[in-house]
Amino acid sequence: MEEYLQIGVITTTHGVRGEVKVYPTTDPERFFLWTAFFSIQERKKELHVTGVRFFKQLAIVKFKGIDNINDIERYKAAASM
Repeated sequence: MEEYLQIGVITTTHGVRGEVKVYPTTDPERFFLWTAFFSIQERKKELHVTGVRFFKQLAIVKFKGIDNINDIERYKAAASM
């Protein structure tokens, strides 16, 4: 049995380079501890975090292999961390 911990919720895209704004649902320091991201929609998808920075109360997250807004758009508002 696999267990997952939700550390944030994708709220919207950020810019055109495939970054997303994430509302943290736990301690923001956890964003630096995880190397993989599991998006829960109809199925699980593993995305590797390559960068995290914070702006106001949101984390701006960049994933490996997601390099433009079209690649990340499908995860917006439907995904959770």
